[in-house]
Amino acid sequence: MLVGGVDTLKSLTQRRLYGEIALPLQAISEVMTHFKITQTFHNDQVKSIHVELAEQITHDFKEAFSGTNTKSMIPNKQLAQACLVVSILDPKVKRELLKWFIKLISYAWIKRHLLEFEDRLGNMFPQNWEVSERIAVQFCHNTREELSKIMAKRKTEIDVKLLLYAIQKTAAFENLLSKRFTAVTLTESNEIQQPAEVKLKGHNEGGDEDRESDMNSSPFHGLIGKCFIPHLEIYIESVDRNLADLIERFVLDQKQSKPTEATETQAAILPSCPDLFVFYKKSMIQCNQLDRGQTMLSLTKTFQKYLHEYSEKLLQNNLPKIESQTLGSSVQNFTKDLQKISTSGLIQNFSSLLKEGEVTRFTKDEQTRICCILTTAEYCLETTQQLGEKLKEKIDPVLADQIDLSKEQDNFHKVISNCIQILVQDLENACEPALTTMSKIQWQNVDTVGDQSPYITAITTHLKTTVPIVRENLSQSRKYFTQFCIKFANSFIPKFIQNIYKCKPINTEGAEQLLLDTHMLKTVLLNLPSISSQINRQAPAAYAKVVTKGMTKAEMILKVVMTPVDPPKNFVEQYKKLLPECQLTEFYKILEVKGVKRQEQTVLVDMFKNYK
Repeated sequence: MLVGGVDTLKSLTQRRLYGEIALPLQAISEVMTHFKITQTFHNDQVKSIHVELAEQITHDFKEAFSGTNTKSMIPNKQLAQACLVVSILDPKVKRELLKWFIKLISYAWIKRHLLEFEDRLGNMFPQNWEVSERIAVQFCHNTREELSKIMAKRKTEIDVKLLLYAIQKTAAFENLLSKRFTAVTLTESNEIQQPAEVKLKGHNEGGDEDRESDMNSSPFHGLIGKCFIPHLEIYIESVDRNLADLIERFVLDQKQSKPTEATETQAAILPSCPDLFVFYKKSMIQCNQLDRGQTMLSLTKTFQKYLHEYSEKLLQNNLPKIESQTLGSSVQNFTKDLQKISTSGLIQNFSSLLKEGEVTRFTKDEQTRICCILTTAEYCLETTQQLGEKLKEKIDPVLADQIDLSKEQDNFHKVISNCIQILVQDLENACEPALTTMSKIQWQNVDTVGDQSPYITAITTHLKTTVPIVRENLSQSRKYFTQFCIKFANSFIPKFIQNIYKCKPINTEGAEQLLLDTHMLKTVLLNLPSISSQINRQAPAAYAKVVTKGMTKAEMILKVVMTPVDPPKNFVEQYKKLLPECQLTEFYKILEVKGVKRQEQTVLVDMFKNYK
């Protein structure tokens, strides 16, 4: 049956005897399915016949309806039999044929009939009666009503591709009417509340948005198309699915890619970020052509959902984690070793011990990734603000107040803050062993003042290693680099002061050495924004103010420590003069750092309390 059937099919196809093809074609298909025939010569021949029939029948229809005899075309038996063959072929063939035919017939029908009317009867009616326009408008009303009924009955069969196709063709037809007619009859019947005259741009001067604006301003816009609005949740669901797939692909791509570095002219941002907002822009323009009301509001909510997902999955979740830092036994235990070192060689001999207390740091790639996420969040923040303004412009004015993307902007602000915070924390962690070392030195045994101590050199080295990486990667985001510097200074300097208070007791030489170290650190910190840079740019005033205030306080504390407690009145006066804002708690700390005995502390505290 299979062998003989294939030859018969070939012959019938060539002679276009579609009425005789349907049954053997169906039978052969069933035989092949029943015997699971998939890999034979004859199977390939049958597939080839299927393709040939699809092309041949499609061509026959186009010849019949698009050729020279279209006007005299009447239904014929051959094409009716061809339809039976199409029903057996791949369902795609039927879909494509119907899509072409409906596109050809539906709105073409009214165009053809209007031309016939104007040729035969147009001159019978006065021109200002606008009979052609009235026929067109009535056609729009009838079409809208019938489409509404059909869509209500067959709601489950409508997919987004079919819906958008129908909307596109309808909008093009409405636009054609707006070019052909003045819409005066619509004004008369109060169907529109605007002048009939509509300005239409030529040659799409203004791109998509201008074209979209022109179509929306047409009096005929939505005359048929409003029937699609109740079904536009299908469109919103499609946008939602596409965005979910997009985010999933972004996540996968990011796992496989290296962090992007900034250039002199371009901030480093994740490639997925512009892609997301390009999709948003296209969806917004498309939605505006469909409906400026509740559908646009639904689209906004979908945008908000995936802005949140982007900030979480692509930004926040990709920040490297700061491990819980422990200084380890090396730093904690080498105090005993310090006690064994001679006081004259104390400062000089512990630099090697500093290295033992070093902690885990972010790699350069991790620091670059944090900066890239920061600049991406900054881009998202600015673009989200613009998106909100654009949505308010596009949506129906009565709904504009419901557009609010402030929560999404807050999410991106949080990502930026987190990026700055973990960069600061990473740098602080690097400096922590040096501060711990500083507090473990037996400052009461220092007998000479030398150059800056190794712990200051260690801190400076960390600053010189880390800050340039952050500065280069935030070269297009100077305000956030400045914030990084300010946050570091605001966090590190109080820690440095806390560690001064841990350096107890301190003799005069020890205080002098600490004062020298503090001054050297102050100089380094004041230059921090430009550290290791060939361009010596002046530090931002806000940053310099923080450093000057904090480090000056550290210097004043050490100057008070160097002041003799006898006579007590002079000591209290010096304290009040150098540290006017400091309270009793810090007065106690300084007395402990100086090693003042309890009995002597009581006298000084009483004097401090009664000082005016």
